Amino acid sequence: MSDDAKSQPSFSTANRWRIGIDVVLRTLLVIAVMGMVNYLGARFFHRFHLSAQTRMALSSRTLNLLHSLTNRVEITLYYDRQANFYQDVKDLANEYHAACNHISVQTVDYNRDPAQALLVKAKYGRFFTSEADKDLVIFDCGGGRVRAFPGDELTKTQLVQVTPTDPKQKIEFERRPVAFRGEQAFTSILLALAQPQPLKAYFLQGQGEVSLTDSGQRGYEKFASVVEQNYMTISNLEAIPNTGVPLDCNLLIIAAPSHPFDPSDLQQIAKYLREGGRLLALFGYFPDAPPTGLEDVLRTWGVAVVNDMVQDFGFTTSPLGYDIKVYQFGKHPVVESASQLQMQVYQPHPVIALPAGQSANAPQVTQLFYSSPGGTLLGNRAEPPRSWPLACAVEQKPVAGVTNPRGDTRLVVVGDAAFLGNLMIDSGGNRDFLNAALNWLCDRPLLIAGIGPRPVTDFRLHITQREQRDLGWLLLAALPGAVLLLGWLVWVVRRK
Repeated sequence: MSDDAKSQPSFSTANRWRIGIDVVLRTLLVIAVMGMVNYLGARFFHRFHLSAQTRMALSSRTLNLLHSLTNRVEITLYYDRQANFYQDVKDLANEYHAACNHISVQTVDYNRDPAQALLVKAKYGRFFTSEADKDLVIFDCGGGRVRAFPGDELTKTQLVQVTPTDPKQKIEFERRPVAFRGEQAFTSILLALAQPQPLKAYFLQGQGEVSLTDSGQRGYEKFASVVEQNYMTISNLEAIPNTGVPLDCNLLIIAAPSHPFDPSDLQQIAKYLREGGRLLALFGYFPDAPPTGLEDVLRTWGVAVVNDMVQDFGFTTSPLGYDIKVYQFGKHPVVESASQLQMQVYQPHPVIALPAGQSANAPQVTQLFYSSPGGTLLGNRAEPPRSWPLACAVEQKPVAGVTNPRGDTRLVVVGDAAFLGNLMIDSGGNRDFLNAALNWLCDRPLLIAGIGPRPVTDFRLHITQREQRDLGWLLLAALPGAVLLLGWLVWVVRRK
């Protein structure tokens, strides 16, 4: 071959232009296809979940709220990324972001990024009252409307007995997660930010009731914090004025009265209920206390509170049978989420639904939860064992054409007040019951129906020391050795 032939270019100028144009057109075609796929995905694609354990699909009620959201909300996860449930909280926040483009999410790890953590503290200082305030979820809607929720309250835990591997070891208990209620908290906060004014709850005082500021075992300090987390302000009502229950009262709470009410107070409470008031009445704490007079008011609404104590020795943790583990629930939104867990009550009174009247406008009474069929009365042993109802919900809608000043009358009556005190509010589904009762009484169905706590599945692998040793050899020696052997065989074959 001559030198001239060797020096000729492999591609002519025309070929180079043709190849260049072809590459450009193919690149543009790929970009166009990717753009169309992304557009169709953003408009029509619905997220799916490969694992039930990682499933964070939002309920239809939450999605309805997100679709109606018009304000921008910034969610800040002030979290340790190594925290047990951080990934669950992050996945949930991302689901809210995916369902609503008005929501943005950022994570600030106070351990890895102390500078950014200081900026968050400076911006939201009122939520950081001590150095122990960590793992917060902060919602900022702008204009000073900011809410924060503690991360440790997003997960429901329960004391579980640990079976020792050695029979000689002491039996121990550990706290394990049983439910994740992040969606309840997130949706509640978003609904609160969307409303211009919080609801108002009054906590009646004057008849020996418990205190909202008491941090002792019987106090209601945690109760007050739960009310506020549901975007409701709560304040004491030292006495009912002559003009009646305040007009701005969205919910009246009477917890564990131990002294009789004045007749004038009972008249004002009865009037409040006739006008469409909402009442949460909690009895107990003092089983031997005399009747307060409130019982007579409740009878007119189809509820009888029996002045006795229910015991259930088949479902108790106390040798004297003072507490009851509740597993039987009625059908009502107030106990929809709590029924997924058990509840625990202490020295409860029976709360029985009376036979309904003949009137078409008679109150609708639903018994919420019960003792087991082996329940007995402490003061009346002659009464045969039965499943005693311990709580009732009452609803009465106004007559057609008549509008009550306060709306539809709603009541929740429970024969126990101790189960919502500081000591027991975190037992089983007690806190979930309170959340649902508050929102049902205030007619906020978005926060109760279909947004229950998600059970946490606990997977544990129990293997012997020999199995651990064999597993270590398999992972550290056998598998890497097999890869090296395969690579060596390929090298030998390719050399031949």
